Amino acid sequence: MAAPGNGAAGGDTKEAFRRIYDVLKGELLWDPAFEFTDSSRHWIDRMVDYNVLGGKCNRGLSVVDSYKLLKDANALGEEEMFLASTLGWCIEWLQAYFLVLDDIMDESHTRRGQPCWFRVPQVGSIAINDGIILRNHISRILRLHFKGKPYYADLLDLFNEVEFKTASGQLLDLITTHEGEKDLTKYNIGVHRHIVQYKTAYYSFYLPVACALLLSGEDLINYGAVENILVEMGTYFQVQDDYLDCYGDPEFIGKIGTDIEDYKCSWLVVQALEHADESQKRVLFENYGKKEPACVTKVKNLYKELNLEVCLDSSSSFLSFFLWI
Repeated sequence: MAAPGNGAAGGDTKEAFRRIYDVLKGELLWDPAFEFTDSSRHWIDRMVDYNVLGGKCNRGLSVVDSYKLLKDANALGEEEMFLASTLGWCIEWLQAYFLVLDDIMDESHTRRGQPCWFRVPQVGSIAINDGIILRNHISRILRLHFKGKPYYADLLDLFNEVEFKTASGQLLDLITTHEGEKDLTKYNIGVHRHIVQYKTAYYSFYLPVACALLLSGEDLINYGAVENILVEMGTYFQVQDDYLDCYGDPEFIGKIGTDIEDYKCSWLVVQALEHADESQKRVLFENYGKKEPACVTKVKNLYKELNLEVCLDSSSSFLSFFLWI
């Protein structure tokens, strides 16, 4: 389907970006590869809206903004901006896929200010298959709009590689916090950094810029330094996200933080372990990873005692525009 009129090259970028979503979703709902029933089409329609929309779209919009910086923004045509927006939405679809499955694994309750998809009535374990569908949508969007482009194979390889890195980071996170094998002695800044680089930084920061580079005709092999910088930015972003999980207002961040209850290897607990004395460490070992409110309060009080509650205040504005959930 051709790009709609009044494309992303003019007008409000976010509104134009949102219109591309409607085009892409419409194509998927009438995908000729599957004979949808009315009920299955209705399910997909609702499921995609629920999970892909609702965020700030900063990952997707980063593709558009990066592409404008790489090219002359004033000279970009409607088709070029349509393709950049399409790649941006592919990343938003990837984010939705990760979050649907991550919420199931973490037994989370809220996401983006509403119940996690698997907790919606009549969804339950169907959400697992919905996550798989979301991931498959990406391949179909790429094939429909980029097959025949000289960088098509590189795009497929990029998405596959970033997905592998993210899934591997998720594995590190899950096995580090495995129920029944809780051991805070294995938590340190190196472990935390390894998890967040792979689980968050690559798909949140590197992938949008890499998509823009490929769309501009560049070879990613020449941009190793860019990758390193973006991964560092992603690592810092996750530190802020760990902080907000503990201290952020749920109405602002869109979810109820559960890192303490879930025994997560978060930046806060790593810093607490590094700076706590023996009696303070005993408080952590006795209360961290327990769901009782009193235990959570003891951990938060210890964080306050160690001045972790205010340690990011002086630098929190650096990536405040990237605080999406």
